[in-house]
Amino acid sequence: MDKKEYPQNLTVQFCFLGNSASCRKEVRSGPGNILLFIVLSCVSVCTVFLNLLVIISISHFKQLHTPTNLLILSLAVADLLIGLIVMPVNIMQLRDSCWYLEEMACCVIPVITFVSMVASLYSLVFIAVDRYIAVSDPLLYSTRITVSKTVSLVILGWSFCLLYGIMFLYFNDHFLQSQISNRCQGDCVMIIKKTWIIVDLVLCFLVPCSVILVLYSIIFIVARRQAKAVRSVRKGASKRHGAKASSSSETKAAKTLGIVIFVYLACWIPFYISSLSVESVTTSSMVYTVFVWVIYMNSSVNPIIYAIFYPWFRSSVKFIVTCRIFELSSSRFNLLPEHF
Repeated sequence: MDKKEYPQNLTVQFCFLGNSASCRKEVRSGPGNILLFIVLSCVSVCTVFLNLLVIISISHFKQLHTPTNLLILSLAVADLLIGLIVMPVNIMQLRDSCWYLEEMACCVIPVITFVSMVASLYSLVFIAVDRYIAVSDPLLYSTRITVSKTVSLVILGWSFCLLYGIMFLYFNDHFLQSQISNRCQGDCVMIIKKTWIIVDLVLCFLVPCSVILVLYSIIFIVARRQAKAVRSVRKGASKRHGAKASSSSETKAAKTLGIVIFVYLACWIPFYISSLSVESVTTSSMVYTVFVWVIYMNSSVNPIIYAIFYPWFRSSVKFIVTCRIFELSSSRFNLLPEHF
């Protein structure tokens, strides 16, 4: 094909020089594209850095070893995989449309992508259940929700996500299609059937998100009722003052995680709306690329929400940045203000 048939910012080369079976490489080299790649690369780096801060904070400081924070840790690990693996691979393909990794990686990377995305959602489901129990039955919360039970739940959830990711790609004939559709070396395109888009919509969006929304509706109703009850109690009683602080803490945590849920829904809804309007989704299409990057951005936003609303995260970041976590007793530092 004559080079002049392409736009000025798009030049055609080959993925592997000297290889007759190589795919054509469409290099996006215009100033706008270069700026886009720089921005996306910065987003990837920031996603990795911010989620590493969350992971290090919760893992290192013993005061943060709570069931809720372990669920947040699970969410941060899923977001870290998005920034560390999924984003760079997508930037590479977006840069010149070539797949430079091995054929096996063409099967493994989509599995990692699906597992990370589904794990993010189900971590939010577990967090919603955890907050529901904490707000509706605070006296029995410590006995019903323990660290060991939470760890088992997280392992079970990730196992389900891995199984679902493999099944999702297998029944879309991805493993077989990756061999057949590779008509040239440097090609890795996955086609998602509409049937599985609907299945995925129900199992990994409508059902879990409905559970989340119902639980948070109940949480806010209970929190509002508790707030009214606390305001009716005399301020002088120290015991009741403690109940007020506890109720305020639980309500604040519920509101913060509610914002996380809202952001998640805002990132995912455009993808499903666009996916249902076509017979099948091709990962190389521009529409898919745009909306999937909106989803990836959610992995960058979550740690920012923690930084804004969680005092313990801001305190832990200060200790990490100043390298005070290398002190012998750093794991026992107090990260929570007295009023929190």
